[in-house]
Amino acid sequence: MKVTRRRVRTQLILMLLTATTLTGCASFDIKDSVALTNEEASVFTGGNLELAITEKDRERHRETADQLLAKPLTRDAAVQLALVNSPTVQSIIARGWATGAKAAQTGRIPNPVLSFERLVSSDGDVTDVEAFFAFGLLDVLLVPWKQDFAQRRVDLARTQLTANIISEITEVRNAWTKAVAAQQFEDFARQAHVSADASAELGSRLESVGNFSRLQRARQQVFYADATLALAAAQHEAIAAREQLIRALGLDDGQARQLKLPETLPDIPETPVQPDEVAEILNDRRLDVRMAKAALDAAIRSQGLGSKITSFTDVELGYRQVEETEDGDSESLSGYELEVSLPLFDWGGLKRDAMDANTLAAVSEYNTIAGTVSSNMRESYSAYRTSYDIAAFYRDELVPLRSLISEENVLQYNGMLLGVFELLADSRNQIASVMGAIRAAEQFWIADAALQATMIGQPMDVSVGSVAAAGGGEEAGH
Repeated sequence: MKVTRRRVRTQLILMLLTATTLTGCASFDIKDSVALTNEEASVFTGGNLELAITEKDRERHRETADQLLAKPLTRDAAVQLALVNSPTVQSIIARGWATGAKAAQTGRIPNPVLSFERLVSSDGDVTDVEAFFAFGLLDVLLVPWKQDFAQRRVDLARTQLTANIISEITEVRNAWTKAVAAQQFEDFARQAHVSADASAELGSRLESVGNFSRLQRARQQVFYADATLALAAAQHEAIAAREQLIRALGLDDGQARQLKLPETLPDIPETPVQPDEVAEILNDRRLDVRMAKAALDAAIRSQGLGSKITSFTDVELGYRQVEETEDGDSESLSGYELEVSLPLFDWGGLKRDAMDANTLAAVSEYNTIAGTVSSNMRESYSAYRTSYDIAAFYRDELVPLRSLISEENVLQYNGMLLGVFELLADSRNQIASVMGAIRAAEQFWIADAALQATMIGQPMDVSVGSVAAAGGGEEAGH
């Protein structure tokens, strides 16, 4: 009995060593993947992306978040805050880890099976001991193919992690832009409301002393009513945009109370990104092209010789040792067992059809993405450049012109050449021009974020809405 068991263990160790050598080591290290994302998307992450695994990591992240919240939050600081504080970002990394680990798992062969059986007759005279060790022969023979397939799936998981992080960071950037713009818009809506309130009050007093008609007074009241509605809408928009930013940053109630935003959006650049800078982006380095190529390669590998065979049969090789003891006499038998799955009912045709279909779909998807890269870039750049031109036009033309008109109107009012209602109307027009400039700047920074994401291979839809010229001239005194 003891001799037999030692022989079983010897054969088992040799087979396990052989299987381990053949299997190799397909693995996925989340730290390496995060480091790769920080390298490839440094413009987005600033090298600060990290998975908080331990309590010490989370405590360090909380300290960084407190430091960032201690002063007005810029757009870059908002991204950094999201990286260390947002549960969504941490969830993206953790899910990327799970996806990568599952991809690496496809390169491992199934564990071998070891069974041990001991039977004793009812009278105790006969003892039968059987040990059996088996593993899938095809699984071992096809290890190189499985390793290659697994590595391509791992590469796809890493690229997908980078793409998901870029999408989230772009959302944070846009949420910050909208929150600051809405806050700034509310301030000017309040100024417009104050001006309309003064105009309506003055009109009411002039009507009471007979110096204003009912029509003239009604016009001033309409201006005030419109300004009141606009202020209410702006106040809600500011609250909603701020709350959206709070959610994007993953702030709790205490952190939300600490959040301070700049009073205005950043100035738009003096010069826009030029078309040749966008044209220099290499298609084979784009994330969307790389993911489509990795998916295509994986689909092709799945149609390899291994899948053609294993789709309809399987082969299992086993080592069996039996020792039978009767009346003190022992007899030991050993040998090998080969088990083949007979494809009597399923020859794997449907599985191969599914593999063929998946490969055809992957080819089409790759061709679609590769063929639309230039189109996406042109559309994104057009949105960026149009938004820039509109914002620059407000900055360089409309707002300065409104300021000049207001200065001249003040001079005319001081010379008693202009009435107070005309002066108030001009003030509203100037405020409207500035509000239009805010909308144009907001639109530009959203288009800028979309262009950066598109350039790296994560296209973002962005529309260029019409920004009103803000104030064609109210005739408030009529």
